[in-house]
Amino acid sequence: MVFSELTVGVVLAGVAGGMIGAAIGALPALSLAGITIVVGEAAGGFPGNSGSLGVFEVAAAPLESTGITGAVGLGPVFGPHVAFAGGVAAAAYAGRKETFDTSFRYHQAKQIAKPLPSTPPVLLVGGAFGLFSVLVARVAAGLELPLDPIALAVVLSALVHRLALGYPLLGRLRDLDRSVLDMSPFEDSQYWGDADNETAQGTGGRHVVEPWLPDHYEWQNVAVLGVAVGIGAGYIALATGSVFLAFGITLASLLFLSLGAFSLPVTHHMALPASIAALAVDAEPVVGLVVAGVFGLLAALIGELAQRVLYAHADTHFDPAFVSILVTSLLLAALVTGGVFEAGPVPYPGL
Repeated sequence: MVFSELTVGVVLAGVAGGMIGAAIGALPALSLAGITIVVGEAAGGFPGNSGSLGVFEVAAAPLESTGITGAVGLGPVFGPHVAFAGGVAAAAYAGRKETFDTSFRYHQAKQIAKPLPSTPPVLLVGGAFGLFSVLVARVAAGLELPLDPIALAVVLSALVHRLALGYPLLGRLRDLDRSVLDMSPFEDSQYWGDADNETAQGTGGRHVVEPWLPDHYEWQNVAVLGVAVGIGAGYIALATGSVFLAFGITLASLLFLSLGAFSLPVTHHMALPASIAALAVDAEPVVGLVVAGVFGLLAALIGELAQRVLYAHADTHFDPAFVSILVTSLLLAALVTGGVFEAGPVPYPGL
């Protein structure tokens, strides 16, 4: 059923999208997807009413992406599962071969904020993983799996490229007696030996632990940020009736991270489930904001857990945000199945 929708045009677009992500960089590609989503949502109009919180009357409209948002922002060219995932895979390939950013303090394969060398092998790796992710997302949607197909594609792509390119699946642990969740080696400036001529590809001179966001990894800070982003995203969703607008805004903000604002927090994984939850709960708008805050908190903590397990000790970028979106999408689907949330506003099939 799903393969009937997999046209030659979609296949070619997936390959091209992955190559574009490699050429311009995974993070810039993700921010462009966010900008496109914002434009798409604005162009499509909003089903909700603007105004004070007390007069929200938001219809529980289907949230399947259409128009510019669906065709471009979440589509087979600039969709996060294509351009971003392809760019991440290409960075893993390029980082194994050469040093292309001497100012980057982590493994070169984690440098996703800058364009990569536009050599045919690098671009082809991006294209191959762009196509892979298109296939994964289409199959997941066709099988009506109770999860976010785009997040699933991003996560599986990270797993596959890490294994295919010979990287350790979970990374290196210096001290097996130390918890994988322990970030203190970074705080204590512990390094893997002395710097040598293979710093980028090997371990010499690198931090023993490499936090995903060095300015935003303490549990309490992440938790408070999650509540704030969740409530903010919930307000936007209730005001406009769109679950994708806050998601698009937070993705678009990553452009500043690409431009060097390295202390900027990454929050799209908090905004998306919070927006869905705010619209899906059948209660007063203030309750919707509270529920959105709870989901923002949960998504933030899941993302932090994912970065400590899958990113901080590894050599390649394994995106904690999309791991969080994948997990929270399963939770949202379960709550629909249990009758806690209305099915209409949740874009995932029930369990």
